[in-house]
Amino acid sequence: MGPKRREGADVVWTLVVPLKPLAMAKSRLRADPGRLPGPALALAFALDTVAAALECRSVRDVAVVTRDPLAGAELAALGARVLPEPPGGGGLNAALEHGARAVRAHRPDAAVATLNADLPALRTPELGRVLDFATEFPRAFLADAAGIGTTLLSAAPGMELAPAFEGRSRARHHASGAHEITLTGVDSVRRDVDTAEDLRAALALGVGPRTAAVTGGVPLAARAAD
Repeated sequence: MGPKRREGADVVWTLVVPLKPLAMAKSRLRADPGRLPGPALALAFALDTVAAALECRSVRDVAVVTRDPLAGAELAALGARVLPEPPGGGGLNAALEHGARAVRAHRPDAAVATLNADLPALRTPELGRVLDFATEFPRAFLADAAGIGTTLLSAAPGMELAPAFEGRSRARHHASGAHEITLTGVDSVRRDVDTAEDLRAALALGVGPRTAAVTGGVPLAARAAD
């Protein structure tokens, strides 16, 4: 038997978005022949992701966990709450747990979901569909476009987030008892960007204005041929 479904009461979510220092971000994209600047891309991705999320009716607020001062200032200007990384680091999962604890220190009954910072094609209505579906389960997750990782993990009020990101996180979140969200038509919420191929796929979906400004709105292969 699967996890027990929750009653479909209206729920609004706080999203926890992790962002590593921009100078360390998107190394695989920096190595691509298209030579797009990794830090600028990472910032554009995050800004487009958070801007789309903040417009979602199912989102109360967004907490970004980062130690990058430029990214923190830019995201705060959009309306996000910026949290420092936990003392001693600890990687992505520690940052997400730290963010969830900080949110619930102020609102113990908060519904919390993580969201990747590299979803430049994110569509607000698609995110709303995913979050509305997630309200029916104690914990739920959405696999990435490759079917290996995870782009969103949710925890209902009173439930621990228990993130298990990095690597083959889809399998780990499934094994942890989280319900896999299998909605169709939410491609923009699955389309994270780590490689040039990922970016071309995101550009085909249509990216946010900041990412379009950095990339020129065309695939890397076309840029490299210019």
